[in-house]
Amino acid sequence: MTTAYPPGPSLPSTVQTVLYAKWRGQLLRWAARRYGDVFTLHLVAPYAENLVVFSRPDHIREIFAADPADLHAGEGNRLLVHIMGEHSLLLTDEDEHARARRLLMPAFVGSSLRGYRTLVDAIAKTHIDRWVSGSTVHTLDEMNDLTLDVITQVVFGVTDERRRAELAPRLRRIVNVNPIVFFGWKYPALQRRGPWKRFRDNQKAIDELLYTEIVERRTHPDLDTRADVLSRLLTVGSGEHPADAPLSDAELRDQLVTLLLAGHETTASALSWACHELAANPEIQAEARRAAHDGDEKYLEAVLKEAMRQHTVIASTGRKLTRDMAIGGIDLPQGAVVSTSILLAHQRREAYPDALVFRPERFLDGSVGANTWLPFGGGVRRCIGAGFSVMEGTAVLREILTRYRLSLPDGAGSEPSRIRNITHVPAHGARVVLTADNAVRV
Repeated sequence: MTTAYPPGPSLPSTVQTVLYAKWRGQLLRWAARRYGDVFTLHLVAPYAENLVVFSRPDHIREIFAADPADLHAGEGNRLLVHIMGEHSLLLTDEDEHARARRLLMPAFVGSSLRGYRTLVDAIAKTHIDRWVSGSTVHTLDEMNDLTLDVITQVVFGVTDERRRAELAPRLRRIVNVNPIVFFGWKYPALQRRGPWKRFRDNQKAIDELLYTEIVERRTHPDLDTRADVLSRLLTVGSGEHPADAPLSDAELRDQLVTLLLAGHETTASALSWACHELAANPEIQAEARRAAHDGDEKYLEAVLKEAMRQHTVIASTGRKLTRDMAIGGIDLPQGAVVSTSILLAHQRREAYPDALVFRPERFLDGSVGANTWLPFGGGVRRCIGAGFSVMEGTAVLREILTRYRLSLPDGAGSEPSRIRNITHVPAHGARVVLTADNAVRV
């Protein structure tokens, strides 16, 4: 097979890398206008050297439906190995990934989600109780604190307040890792100084706390009755599937950190974007508040999903080719990394003629087509926490909207986006002004 990469920007790879790291949306939109539906970016470590970007629904369907042995998503995510660990669900492929997914999935099915809801509701209430009518809240910070509390209690199952107080600030640091740390991982000598040493020291402290929690939980007399995700993971394996041995302590640690990074700032950012859009669109907010009071969670879910569409939190998914193959009729060589651009897919005019309009109803009227809404990826690699994230987000929106009306601060307009770590977040924190709802629940 004769292979050549699709055309793309001719800028030096170092320049493309800086643009991709700091102004990804602008770079991708410009490249799509200039080069069409498929184009190649040439980047430097820690990113893929040759990144082929796709955004058409039929191309995305082909990538998601491909044999996982041909397209390694784990290899495409190796940038995160120093944080998540070798056993992370996001970083493994083929049989190892399939085993981990089988063991993790029962903790995220519908019956399990219903079991988590009461605690999520209680955590949301505790946090929203601290809000004050007439004040301006930085919703990104508030949602980060709330979703971190959900992770530590509902996922990690840490109920001891002292241990939670010790763990929470360290988890914030690992979530808010300085981008310079990513670029330094290829130079081991840097691990002994500066931000790289601080990152390693913090990671070691987190590992000690998590391993202590895992060891204590294994011997907990009521393990079978606990509903948190970690306790459920400790009881799986040895019987569900012939090849599924129980998760080791190291595997549990890596999966817990993966769930933290995949489910913390992503959900927090989506919620802050939803608050911003509700504040900017009073008519939609009025309908959402009605839905919240009436218990109509389908509309609240649509609000959250539309926020995820219009303000893409994770820009793309990546898969590395293990052999020469054709995708979308384009011959690509082994070693290329194909990117399904979630950001571009969410803005395609063919899929969303009114792409710039915030319209939650599109998720209720059947107008959202397959492979056009992709915040959780797709195929065998679709995020196992998708249902959890939507459940959590809907619960938080209900708590907010039954108690407060939201408005934008004076002079505030459209909220720009910025990249923090690997997520797109509101650049100014999506600040909103609170006004007590006269119909507040008692």
